[in-house]
Amino acid sequence: MAKSSNEYKTEEVEVKKEKLVTRKKKATTSSKKKSTPKSKGKKIQLFNPLIKLFDQKNKRSNLSIGALLFLFATYQILAFISYLFTWKADQNFVYNKGLFEFIFSGEDIQIGNHLGKFGAWLSHKFIYEWFGLSSFLFPLILVVFGIFLLLRIKILPLRRTLGNSLIGIVIISLCLGFITTEVSFPYGGAFGYQFNTWLKTTVGGFGAFLFLGVITFITVVALFNPNFSAQYKKIATLFGKESTEETITQAEGDIDIKVVNSIKDEEIQKDEISTEIDFDEENGEEKTAEEKNPKKIEEAVSEIEESNLEIEIPEEEATVNEEMPEGTEEDFEVEIPSEEKVVEENEGNSILEKFGEYDPKLDLSTYQLPTLSLLDDHGGGKLSINKEELEANKNRIVEALGHYKIEISKIKATVGPTVTLYEIVPAPGVRISKIKNLSDDIALSLAANGIRIIAPIPGKGTIGIEVPNSTPDMVAMRTLIASEKFQNTDMELPIVLGKTISNETFIFDLAKAPHLLCAGATGQGKSVGINAILVSLLYKKHPAQVKFVMVDPKKVELTLYNKIERHFLAKLPDTEEAIITDTSKVVNTMNSLCIEMDERYELLKDAQVRNIKEYNQKFSKRKLNPENGHRYLPYIVVVIDEFADLIMTAGKEIEHPIARLAQLARAIGIHLIVATQRPSVNVITGMIKANFPARIAFRVSSGVDSKTILDSTGADQLIGRGDMLISFGNDLTRLQCAFVDTPEVEAICNFIGDQRAYPEALMLPEYVGENEEGGKDIDMDERDSLFEDAARILVTHQQGSASLLQRKLKIGYNRAGRIIDQMEACGIIGPFKGSKAREVLIPDLVALEQFLENMN
Repeated sequence: MAKSSNEYKTEEVEVKKEKLVTRKKKATTSSKKKSTPKSKGKKIQLFNPLIKLFDQKNKRSNLSIGALLFLFATYQILAFISYLFTWKADQNFVYNKGLFEFIFSGEDIQIGNHLGKFGAWLSHKFIYEWFGLSSFLFPLILVVFGIFLLLRIKILPLRRTLGNSLIGIVIISLCLGFITTEVSFPYGGAFGYQFNTWLKTTVGGFGAFLFLGVITFITVVALFNPNFSAQYKKIATLFGKESTEETITQAEGDIDIKVVNSIKDEEIQKDEISTEIDFDEENGEEKTAEEKNPKKIEEAVSEIEESNLEIEIPEEEATVNEEMPEGTEEDFEVEIPSEEKVVEENEGNSILEKFGEYDPKLDLSTYQLPTLSLLDDHGGGKLSINKEELEANKNRIVEALGHYKIEISKIKATVGPTVTLYEIVPAPGVRISKIKNLSDDIALSLAANGIRIIAPIPGKGTIGIEVPNSTPDMVAMRTLIASEKFQNTDMELPIVLGKTISNETFIFDLAKAPHLLCAGATGQGKSVGINAILVSLLYKKHPAQVKFVMVDPKKVELTLYNKIERHFLAKLPDTEEAIITDTSKVVNTMNSLCIEMDERYELLKDAQVRNIKEYNQKFSKRKLNPENGHRYLPYIVVVIDEFADLIMTAGKEIEHPIARLAQLARAIGIHLIVATQRPSVNVITGMIKANFPARIAFRVSSGVDSKTILDSTGADQLIGRGDMLISFGNDLTRLQCAFVDTPEVEAICNFIGDQRAYPEALMLPEYVGENEEGGKDIDMDERDSLFEDAARILVTHQQGSASLLQRKLKIGYNRAGRIIDQMEACGIIGPFKGSKAREVLIPDLVALEQFLENMN
């Protein structure tokens, strides 16, 4: 007999009941398995020490341990950050040393890490020998647990944070080790490097890439369980398409597909239960009966809830379902893209917020500027005014002009340390030329040398007559350094030279000058003026901000500054002394500065800035990546004490690089100070003069020399002993140069030299002259003791890499680089090829042994 429709429905309901009963039994069994005492006992045994630690009854121990964890985490992360900038300097000291052996080593070891020896050792172990940059997750774990013990606040889930962080440390180390195996800095640490070296040897580079990709994908899925279907639905919704599930439901009807029923979704939402229960996703049954009997679904949900089965709410329904509350959907969809945009567009700002602005002074954070007590107070800095002398000079000037029928309506005297300026307002109708032609007659009437007439004084409408004082006052450098004008200046390279006729402190910015040409006869104050310039910068700038390149052909003027070599001086890599006295080395140094200039211009080009000030500001705000070659650029001041001697010995070889630096080096912070006692046209050529707008003239012997240096007369009328004229292209200013004695300079250099310094002077780019080409043969006695062992390692691996030598020989970065250079000079490896490893020119160890035997 044929069955009626009601009988079919009854049978379907009975079948559904049997299925629900079976599912209930399975759910009960699985929940019991999860909560058996045996499994709980294992967890308690495994985490028993942690459970006792986090027991709220032990409040005192919790607070103590939490404080220690938080303190150690802070110390560790600061040490790690400092290690990123000082690892090269500290590596040779830390290598292959135990903790106590290193900490109790000699006090003469200069550690660059700001957290001391323990910080350097700790950072080296975690970052270099263990897990690389992923070691920053260790302090995160300690911070989470420390805050929980102190405040009982879970900023992150404890167990999940611990597990995810430990797994993340391993995975990140492996990935960084894969992409940075040829980089000297240990981004993936020794663990990542050794694993990737073995993996690439085993399965090849591409196989290693696939393996790490699969491992990373599995880890992400296991830890975070991302819902890929939800992401697909988001994309479909963004493009205005209906969800695939709804389309399939409408097309297929009764076919068993994993579909979320719309009626079921609405009901579950009202009860605040998961929008997907996955009944038919596991069994693959048809959904026709469920659609016809929604009440049975509610009963099934309640039965599963009673069986304590955990239901995971899928994320896709929270984003796809159109019937969710409007506020929830808007908050979710608006917040995520806004956060992504902030991270992508303001990456530099986020780094700036985390670490703050980069401060180049932190490498020598304990450095102290010289004190005023190092300078002597010559004369106390007070002017001595002789009113009788002023009155007598005034009368003589009026009398001398009266002889030539030149009437004066007003006269005023301005007293300076060396010279008194008498300002004259002539009567109407008097020609200025008549007064200018009377300079010798006025000097005769006053019985004084060095009278100089300024007709007219710019901006005043008066005529000036400068008359030397009978008893000139000495201007002490201490007075100028202690002046408010110098102490509160915001100039980049402030230089205080002396005092004007009006007794005002004269300061100018060398960065805006931008080069300085100084000339004068022997014994008129050039060397004192150069010392005043150098002392001004030493009293104002940190060693990280300015470096000096000193050229002293006379070999005695600048030798005192040898004591600050590791603080302020720069030199070529292979030179022993930073102060250059050999004229043949001056040419190489100037050409090396030209190379440095070109490199700096490339950095400015990449940074899209116009000058060194904008570049350093951008670098300090962490908008330039050091991994791309960017670095903080200090100013470089080149001081040449006797330029005429260089021209006589080197000629065009020295004139060409100096002229090139004078033309182009202003924007990138290289400034020249050139001094000579012979300001003739064959020494100060037109090319030099055109690029030195700032000129200083001490007393010279003739008006021709004055015109050579200043393009005008006046320097021949100075009285000497520091009396000088300075010009910046237009007006001349008369100054009395500040006096700084040799013992004062020595005391300043001793004060600076006794402080903690950099490991070595700033190294300029290497330059090989034409007469030095082909001279790459090294001295057999100067080869590194590990030279032969290093050669065998490179030939065995057929890879000319400094990082390989670091790992195998356990040596520092600088020493490995020197060995690489020595092997290149010997012909064992090829030249530098950028990011690629150098080519090994010897095929096997047999050929290498023969090569080494021939060398020996």
